[in-house]
Amino acid sequence: MSDAPDPHPGLAALLAKPLLDAIWHRRTHRVSRGSNLAAGGMSYHSANPRAPLGPLEEAVLIALTGCSGLTMPDRPFNDPRDNKPIMAKPNVNMAGRTAGSPDNAQGTHFFLINDSGTYFLRKLPPTPDAVFSETTLLQRAEQAKVKVLDHRIDVAEGMRDFPAYLDSNRFLSNLPGTTILFPVVDLSHQYINGLMYLLTQPAGARPTLVDDRNFYRPAGVQKWVKNGFLNKDIKLPLGAIAQMRTQIEADLLLQNIFLTADAMGLGAWIHASLSPPVLLGDPKFSKKYGTMLGFDFVTPKWKIADIWRWQVPLPRYANLRAHPVGLRHKGEALIKGSCPPYFDSMAEAVDDVIAAKFGPKGIYHDTATFEQIYKDGFAERYLHDASDYPSDVIDCARDICTYIHATHGRFPAHVDTIHVPGVWLQVHKVETEYYERFFRDGLTNAHRTHDTNWP
Repeated sequence: MSDAPDPHPGLAALLAKPLLDAIWHRRTHRVSRGSNLAAGGMSYHSANPRAPLGPLEEAVLIALTGCSGLTMPDRPFNDPRDNKPIMAKPNVNMAGRTAGSPDNAQGTHFFLINDSGTYFLRKLPPTPDAVFSETTLLQRAEQAKVKVLDHRIDVAEGMRDFPAYLDSNRFLSNLPGTTILFPVVDLSHQYINGLMYLLTQPAGARPTLVDDRNFYRPAGVQKWVKNGFLNKDIKLPLGAIAQMRTQIEADLLLQNIFLTADAMGLGAWIHASLSPPVLLGDPKFSKKYGTMLGFDFVTPKWKIADIWRWQVPLPRYANLRAHPVGLRHKGEALIKGSCPPYFDSMAEAVDDVIAAKFGPKGIYHDTATFEQIYKDGFAERYLHDASDYPSDVIDCARDICTYIHATHGRFPAHVDTIHVPGVWLQVHKVETEYYERFFRDGLTNAHRTHDTNWP
């Protein structure tokens, strides 16, 4: 007989849940256990106490935010039209997650909020162990959590109206007993990397970057147009490349977590978060609401050109352009934008991105990682044959990034360094009596059996 412990009944039920069943029957359940509703003739008063998620339930959700293995660089190395080399090492990371990401940038960071505090979740490296074993889930959850506040982050009592919370959300969102997963996305690293990837287009197809916030003037690329590296007839506004699509990561990851929570028989609700400027600690709001998460903010020095570039009429309104650039906690940079003040210049920030990819300790010098991806010696073949960024691509990107910061006092200029989607996912035990009382199909079998499966 095996001495292995019986699998946790909740994990066993989750692993047996058909994917299409989870997708097809997914519904939002906003009412957490212990909540009351004032709804006229459908008003409801709960007789249940609040019931926070257990450690293992939260550990499953945390796992869904993290690394799920290694990516596969299954892309061509050569242009089939003429067999010329093409850039085949665009990735920023090789560790993948449960959702796709442009160039595997993985710029999305998560915070977890519950009754015990507010936590930043580190992205842990892949593990060879079975991720969905009870022991591994619990261990990795503890390794990932960094407590940044010893309480559930929220505004003071009586301040849940706009702009802190939106409409009816304030009555059900972020209540005791609930667990919140809140994403923010660092756009700056992939902005630099994606810009270089854009500049690897074939000769004649490389666009001239122009600044749509500065009369569509060349964005620091005059010499690159003059020497023919960029095509003067293909103009691409900085505002058009905007977020380099990196922002989609958070949306995809939230949907995966939502489906998993619903499959566990929990309530899940993606909705407008506490207002991002309030939550991150924007200086425009910190006097009223406090520093909250305490992100580092940068306010560009006002220039007279800001009147027409950004519609900022006077120096005293300069903080209209304040934006978050990173987060430090106890001397550690948990989130570090690829821009000043973390780097002395944008040239230095670009060099840091290059070093992280191609330097002595860069991902494309990490043979051991690629040997876990490829078999039969193909790791060495890939690292040798796949092309890097050419020097002119790097130099041109460095000029563009330097122009952006010098002209607009921040990087990126047309979007924030730290993008906040403005939504979060609330997960909670469901007020089953409410859904049984009012709705024909208010609960799935997973909801009805949840307390048995997840004691």
